[in-house]
Parts: sequence; C-alpha cells; structure tokens
Amino acid sequence: MRAVRFSVVTAAAAVAALTAVTGCAEKTDAKTAGGDGTIQVTAKDDSCTVSKKQFPSGHVELAVENKGSRVTEVELLFPDDRIVTERENLGPSTSAKITAEVKAGSYSIACIPGMKGEGFRQKVTVVGGKAATRSPEMDAAVAGYRTYAQQQADATLPKVKVFTDAVRAGDIAAAKKAFAPSRVGWERTEPVAESFGDIDPKVDTRADGLESGQKWTGWHRLEKELWQDKKLSPDAKSLANELDKDLADWQQRVGKAVITPTSMANGAKELLDEVASGKITGEEDRYSHTDLVDFKANVEGAQKSYELLKPVAAKNDPALVTELDKQFAAINTLLDTYRTAPGSPDFVSYDKVTQPQRKKLSDGVNALAEPLSKLAAAVTK
Repeated sequence: MRAVRFSVVTAAAAVAALTAVTGCAEKTDAKTAGGDGTIQVTAKDDSCTVSKKQFPSGHVELAVENKGSRVTEVELLFPDDRIVTERENLGPSTSAKITAEVKAGSYSIACIPGMKGEGFRQKVTVVGGKAATRSPEMDAAVAGYRTYAQQQADATLPKVKVFTDAVRAGDIAAAKKAFAPSRVGWERTEPVAESFGDIDPKVDTRADGLESGQKWTGWHRLEKELWQDKKLSPDAKSLANELDKDLADWQQRVGKAVITPTSMANGAKELLDEVASGKITGEEDRYSHTDLVDFKANVEGAQKSYELLKPVAAKNDPALVTELDKQFAAINTLLDTYRTAPGSPDFVSYDKVTQPQRKKLSDGVNALAEPLSKLAAAVTK
C-alpha cells in the first residue's frame, strides 16, 4: 500500500483539513486560474514551481511536468500532510494531469524527486468559491462508495478476528490460512485509503516502508513471523490485539471519511499504478506470496469506483466508458487464469508466477490504468 504521511496535528487543524473537500464547488469557479483553470506544476531535481499560488475553489486541474532526471511524485497536501491527490512514478521528461476537488483553505504542492522524503514544497491558497453544487449522480456515487467501504470494513473485522485468534492461540497453520482472506476488504477500499488517515501505516506497512521511529505493526509484521521466521514472537499477541484495535478504528472512520468523486477516480488510478509498478514485483506479500488475492481485491475496489462514476462519465465521455469496460473485463479474465481451479476464491502462490507472466500482468494493469487516468476529468466536465 502507498505510504500515507499523517503528521501529529491539533484536533482543530485536523477538523479544518477534513472540511476542505467535503463539498464540491461549481466547476466554473476554477476556470479563472491559469486562464483555463489549469495550474502548471514543474518538478525538477532541486525545485518545485507552480504557475499560481492562489486559485479558486472547485475542480482544479494540475498539469504536472517532470523536468528532472529522476522519477518523481507530485502531491497536493492538506495542512496536516494528508494527501488530497497525487501522481506517482512520473518519469523524466513526462507530463500528467491531476484533477482535484478542493474547498477554500491552505494547501501545499509537493514535488518529490526519487519519491522519497518530503521533497520541495510550494504553499498554495484556495479561495472563495460559490456554494457547493453537485449533481444527484455524483452524490449517489459518493454515497454508494461510502456504503461499499462500510460493507467491506464490517465484513473484514470477523475475518481478521479468525486470523488474530489463531495468532493469539499460537496456531501457525490456522493463521496462515486466515491471512489472505482477512485482507480482502481492506484491499478493496484502497482507492480511498488516504481518507482514513493514519490507519494505513499502522496496518499495512512493509518493513522497508517504515518512517524514522515508526513501530512496525500490522499484517505484514505478522506475515514475516509466520512465513519467514516460522515462529511467533513474544510480541505476536500484542500485535494481533493492535491489528484488531486499528481495524475497528478504521470501521468507525469510514462514515466520517472525506470521499469525493475525484478522490474515488484518482485513488483507483493511483492504486493500479502501484500494482503495475510495485506490487507486481511481489513486494506486497513477500513472505506469504498471496499477492494475487490482493491484486484481485485492488481491481475490484477500483472497478467499484468506476462503476459508481460510470453514469456521469458515460454522459461526458462515452468512448472512455467503452474502453474502461473493455480493459476491466480483460484484466479480470487474465487474473482468473491464476485461480487454483475455475471459480475458486484461491489463487496460485505468486512465487510460482514467472517473470514473463508477471510482465503480462503488469501490461494488463497498465492498459487499464491509462484510460482510468482520464476518469476524474470525465466526471468533472
């Protein structure tokens, strides 16, 4: 899962950040920024420049260009470092567009060469804007995804308890069996995981993704003990308890999370980028090799975002909808070939998937991610 930076902030700052995107200003508000409503962002190895440091609220488009020598990441950030939206894996001499939905307030635009550290930041201010207006279809999409995320969280907790009970009992075989199923609901909601604040780094961080001073907790810490260490540490019971507690916290946060049509679309696209460029290597479940279960859940979560936004996208860009239908069908068909048996919920161990097969999977995900990158713009036309 993507690292989610969440600094320690006051309760007042957190509340202010949460109110930043709860509504949707009229699309015409942002049209005065940069002439056509687009903010130019230029990323270099030693700087980050923006064409406007103040712009109106509403749907804002960031036109990002990487003029540096390294792969970079560009983020629009709340004051407390939570990510509003981002574009990862932007190679040298390449460009991309990011559509965000923002209300009045203070933000930062960060360019992160090498995709590590804080990078270079520009403070920006979003001002004014008319009263929030959103079509009934857009409201229905957001409500539908919140319901979906809540259903996934509610269904996850009992499955996690099967896993953590086995850990607490010291039953390694039972814990291994329960590990992958316990993660499906979480993986399906990853398109909007950043809206859950600091839950992600607590439950889904890998050893090489830890921030300085961060304690390693969550699924992957226990995964390492079960498969690599082949024994449970003295801390295993407390780790199981923490996982239960953190996911119960997640379950309660879903109803309050800031979810917008653009965060749904952008999150789905960024998640598939992560699958194609990182997860495809086997880094996610590196000890258990249950990666294909996660992949399928990620695709299902991204597809749910798309299906809910589809009525709006179909009106604005029917050709895009046709292409997305085609590519979602293609990647699901490809993933089904790796099931242990037709119709089985189980997938083959990822260490049995060859490099050419992994390349084919990556190509399939990329073929879907490319048109998916246009979804946010299609629903905000």
